[in-house]
Amino acid sequence: MIWLAISFAVLLVMGVPVAFAIGLSSCAFFLAEGLPMQIVTQKMVTGAQSFTTLAIPFFVLAGNLMNETGITKRLIKFSNVLTGHMLGGLAQVSVVLSALMGGISGSATSDAAMECKILGPDMLKKGYSRGFITGILSMGGMITATIPPSIPLVMYGVTGEVSMGRLFIGGFIPGLLMTVFFMLITHFISKKRGYVPEHKNPPTFKEVLKQTKESFWAILFPVILIVGIRFGLFTASEAGAFATMYAIFVGFFIYKELTVKKVVQVLKDTAVDISMIMLIILAANAFGYALVYGRAAQTLSGFITGIGLSKWLFVILVMILTLVCGMFMECIANILILTPILLPIAKSLGIDPVVFGLCFITVNSLGSMTPPVGVTMFTACSLMKCDMATYTKEAWPYMVTVFLVAAICLIFPQTVTFLGDLVYGIV
Repeated sequence: MIWLAISFAVLLVMGVPVAFAIGLSSCAFFLAEGLPMQIVTQKMVTGAQSFTTLAIPFFVLAGNLMNETGITKRLIKFSNVLTGHMLGGLAQVSVVLSALMGGISGSATSDAAMECKILGPDMLKKGYSRGFITGILSMGGMITATIPPSIPLVMYGVTGEVSMGRLFIGGFIPGLLMTVFFMLITHFISKKRGYVPEHKNPPTFKEVLKQTKESFWAILFPVILIVGIRFGLFTASEAGAFATMYAIFVGFFIYKELTVKKVVQVLKDTAVDISMIMLIILAANAFGYALVYGRAAQTLSGFITGIGLSKWLFVILVMILTLVCGMFMECIANILILTPILLPIAKSLGIDPVVFGLCFITVNSLGSMTPPVGVTMFTACSLMKCDMATYTKEAWPYMVTVFLVAAICLIFPQTVTFLGDLVYGIV
């Protein structure tokens, strides 16, 4: 196992792309152990033949399609009506929009990029500081990564063989907690700095009803997915296919903003996104076999048992490890590499796999928003032309809140599991 760890670390330090670092380090392990190199190819091919893996490209395609259907524009209007009268109006709009976009984009980075392009310029004109704008728009992606159908949730469910339905339902409460806490922080910051509301008065019932009707098809989307999975109408992979067809239907026949030209461009963008993700998945399959062959999980589990590591100390160490890994590697790569190692140990310590997964994904996603090399952070900073130090200074209250939400879920696991138990029954 030492060759696997050393070669992987060296390749990352050298700046080799994550997918190639995973694949090459796997090859190094196979050579060091004298195993046939054909196994690497076999494992990579096998990874592409998994039926459940089909969920990933379908959800990516669905998210890209929905951003071209007019749904995002309507969700912005809906968010503005709901929260525009609060202090820091546009900042509050961005938080609510992230919660609503959780069921649409499924990606923290794409959500942050979209909000920086749409809301960023208007917030600058309204007098919001550049650092605050970058911080709130980037950190809002944390909500997107938690509320279903989040792509990280799909990846974790596929890799760890955890119920996708329970993960989707379980993600709502942490996502809503994060939304509420982010809005409270934004309120106090806005009050201190004098960031004014967008509207003088709260919305009337008629205004809310009107915008709800306009956003109905977007709000309905995650509900249909969860109900469909729960009642066996479709599997996780079939849910991804349904999501794609749903986006096409809404875009062409309901809002009528999706065109053939847009579909062609979406397919091109999706091909690039999927090729990157699938390359990591295929390489991770060979990497996973190396971990299994080297008995990494058993060795680590035995070590933890031997030193008498408690459940809570294990959780703390895992969260630190996950955060650090999230700073340097893609969220998807971390899920594929760490889930097969950490999930069995978590189960052996009595931690619910759904609770563990949501906390693991939340902290993992946070890593992409922190220095030194967080992908979402760099995306937001580059779009808003904000330096890293200013961003970090403004974003730290939101970062602390993410850990608070993860701690609440771990200490009170029922906050995550009770909805799943209501729908699926107690395990």
